[in-house]
Amino acid sequence: MAFLLNDLSASVVATSVFVAILSYLTYRLLTGHLLQFYQLRSIPEFGTSYPFIGHALILKKNAGDFFSQIVEATEEFRSSPLLKIWLGPVPMLMLYHPETVEALLNNSVHIDKAHLYTFLHPWLGTGLLTSTGPKWRQRRKMLTPTFHFSILLEFLEVMNEQADILVEKLGREVGEGPFDCFQTITLCALDIICETAMGKKMYAQSNSESNYVQSVYKMSDIILRRQKAPWFWWDVSYNLFGEGLEHNRRLKTLHEVTSNVIHERADQLRLEEEDSDSVPENGTRKRRAFLDMLLKTVDEGGNKLTHRDIQEEVDTFMFEGHDTTAAAMNWAVHLLGSHPEVQRKVHREIDEVFGGSKRSITMEDLKELKYLDCVIKESLRIFPSVPLFARTLCDDIVINGFKVPKGANAIVLSYALHRDPRYFPNPEEFQPERFLPENSVGRPPYAYIPFSAGLRNCIGQRFAMMEEKVVLASILRSFNIEACQKREELRPFADLILRPSNGILIKLERRE
Repeated sequence: MAFLLNDLSASVVATSVFVAILSYLTYRLLTGHLLQFYQLRSIPEFGTSYPFIGHALILKKNAGDFFSQIVEATEEFRSSPLLKIWLGPVPMLMLYHPETVEALLNNSVHIDKAHLYTFLHPWLGTGLLTSTGPKWRQRRKMLTPTFHFSILLEFLEVMNEQADILVEKLGREVGEGPFDCFQTITLCALDIICETAMGKKMYAQSNSESNYVQSVYKMSDIILRRQKAPWFWWDVSYNLFGEGLEHNRRLKTLHEVTSNVIHERADQLRLEEEDSDSVPENGTRKRRAFLDMLLKTVDEGGNKLTHRDIQEEVDTFMFEGHDTTAAAMNWAVHLLGSHPEVQRKVHREIDEVFGGSKRSITMEDLKELKYLDCVIKESLRIFPSVPLFARTLCDDIVINGFKVPKGANAIVLSYALHRDPRYFPNPEEFQPERFLPENSVGRPPYAYIPFSAGLRNCIGQRFAMMEEKVVLASILRSFNIEACQKREELRPFADLILRPSNGILIKLERRE
């Protein structure tokens, strides 16, 4: 009987403790939510929100409809200094004016990525994209030298080779009528990043059905759907009722490939160091990859990166380094195909630089392609590859006269920012001349941020611009492009990057 009483007593105590903890946590969540609700009440709000689920019920589920909904809201509130939306219990402030964006991005305190980025952690860990605080600062300092100009120069050979394969594939479409080029160009970008980041050929352009290639694409879609569904933010509900099993299966494929490549590359480097006087087969020079530099990188204390550290950065390069540039190139192809007069100017410039030569593109050539550079920049203005990104406020901040409390999230909507008519008159018109030096004078630095800005600007933006110029110049040296869709038929949607809902349909004609 005494044992039963003791067990009962212990059970009552445990239950009481559990209830007390649960009550405390509920109280903290409730009071925190109500406090934020009160502090942000003066900021204009998009639609009607409800406690704890926010605007989740009125947000469109279809990616294209959702993006259109957000864009329409920014146009409706264009004159408003800020716009508020509740994603579940988390307040999101939308910033799309240069002055409000600068207040956030030019502040060294607010460098933490928003809560939504935690859903990238299973894939990317806490690498350069997702890390915060001291780890991000240390990692950024360590990785900056790997993007030195002399190293990027070595990647030019890979870009030329893969661009040649792309041109050969596109050549098969000449005279065949309209076709969707989005996937074709994206596979080229994937091959480029695989070889430059990992030093491994994936042959995505010839084997688009490989499990790894498919997993790269599928993973982005899975993560986006979870970000928009607060009821799946908890792992238990996600694994039981969401796409948790599919997520984990794809994740296993991605990690296995990059882990194996890291081990293989580390073994190769170790053998080379042990036999440093050996001459490579056929006397050929071994190409470097980002991975090689990561394997040799040391911190201020002389410590090398761990296997996990390296995998975080390799996976981050793979995630950030192909989809973004692929989207940018596709949007540029559509815009060039829709504006023959602009395309003719690019063709004239290309002919002046290359004449009738079929030689590979050099760094000197890229410097001379100044109008093509304007075309790419204007394409990124109209269709920024990353149409929005978010930060968590690490301290109270005053934005345009509004006091915003610590813990709130700020979404920078570059897609809307780039359409500010004060700095880009007739913002929907495709005018590459906007980015000629004489036409850029006086434009605020935070009015145009396709690669973000401030401390956390994109570390790979020079790599991206170089790749885009090489691939687009290669296409335009060989073909005339004709777009087969009007702008409104594209229906852009904000996946983790900006994609067209209906692909990019073009027709090609071979240039003499």
